[in-house]
Amino acid sequence: MKQLLIVAHAPSPNTRTLLQAVERGARHPEIEDVAVRVRAPLDAGPDDVLACDAIILGTTENLGYMSGALKDFFDRSYYPCLEKTQGLPFAFYIRAGHDGTGTRRAIESITAGLRWRLVQDPVLCRGDYDPAFESQCEELGLYVAAGLDAGMF
Repeated sequence: MKQLLIVAHAPSPNTRTLLQAVERGARHPEIEDVAVRVRAPLDAGPDDVLACDAIILGTTENLGYMSGALKDFFDRSYYPCLEKTQGLPFAFYIRAGHDGTGTRRAIESITAGLRWRLVQDPVLCRGDYDPAFESQCEELGLYVAAGLDAGMF
């Protein structure tokens, strides 16, 4: 059984809805050989990353950057995972009140240093909340889990 880890900061009802959509997609009934584990960034750490076969990250845009909780997760996980998780398939989504570019750049910079492999285009949920964000997030979870299930990564 392959392990998919979802680490997402979801401090509001809307961001919890997006996280639930990612999880719903990842747990699609036709995906048979993927176990999904969801952790808040402050509860997740290097052991979780080392035990997974792929990871989906989720964050809010806070002052043009990722949430402090996700940054803390990276701070605690970076060096313990640096040499052991190169090539780890990952994807991410951002709930951005503005444009999300600073948040995206920060995540891409850190994951490039870790040498993780982006397997899906990032989902940027920009501007006022739109229920269409939910289907985008659900597809993200589905595509990553299905790719892992099919042995694509």
